[in-house]
Amino acid sequence: MKKVKLLYEGKAKKIWSTDDENLLISEFKDDLTAGNGAMKSSEEGKGALNNKISTALFKLLNRKGIPTHFIEQLDDNLMLHKKTDVIKIEVIVRNIATGSLSRNLGIEDGKELPFTLVEFDYKNDELGDPKLNDQHCIILELVRDSAELDYIRYMARKINHILKEFYAKRDLILVDFKLEFGRDRDDNIILIDELSPDNFRLWDSKSGEKMDKDRFRQGLGGLKVAYQEVLNRVLREEK
Repeated sequence: MKKVKLLYEGKAKKIWSTDDENLLISEFKDDLTAGNGAMKSSEEGKGALNNKISTALFKLLNRKGIPTHFIEQLDDNLMLHKKTDVIKIEVIVRNIATGSLSRNLGIEDGKELPFTLVEFDYKNDELGDPKLNDQHCIILELVRDSAELDYIRYMARKINHILKEFYAKRDLILVDFKLEFGRDRDDNIILIDELSPDNFRLWDSKSGEKMDKDRFRQGLGGLKVAYQEVLNRVLREEK
C-alpha cells in the first residue's frame, strides 16, 4: 500500500489517501509542538519511535477486544489504518494530578486521584481546545446523544485499565493521556490517532523521571532517549 495524495497535515502527522478509499496512511513526523503551537522544535527519529510505540499498543488493545483503526505498520514512519469520520472530542484520561489539572484547580501536583477522571476537550485549535461538558458536546453536534458519550467514557476507562496495568509491569506509571475516536464505515465508534509519549504522560515508577513530551515542554532535554526507553519497555516481555 502506497501514499497517493496528502489529505491533511497536523502537528505530529501527515494523512495520506491510498488506492483503497477505506484506508489511509499516517506519516509520523519528527516535529514537536506544545502550548497549542506556541513552542516548536524537531527531534530526528521521534516520529519513527511514536509509530513503533503506537503500533505495539494498538496491537495490544486489539488483542484485548478494543476496536481500533489500526491495520499495520508499513515502515518506520508509516502506519496503515482505516478511514474514519473523526469525532472532534479529545478525551483526556487522568490517574494522577499534574499539568493543567493542577494549575487550574489547585490540586497538588503528583497527587493520585481517588478515581480515574475522564474529561472532554473540543478538538479545535482556533478556539484553543476548550473544555466541554456533555451538553456542549450535544449542542455542537459532536455526538448524537448522551449514550454515545457514555460509550466513549466507558471505552476510555477500559483502555486506561489495560494500559495502566501494562505499563505498571514495565516500571512505568500511566499519569494521564489523550485519546481520539472516530466512526468507521459501518458507523461504529472506534479508537483512532496514536498512542505515544506525545499524548501520554509516563513516569518511571522507581525514579519518577518523566518519559514523555514534558521533557520538551519543560526544557528537560533527552526526549529521544526517553522515547526509546519507553519503546524498549513496551516491547519487553512481561516479568
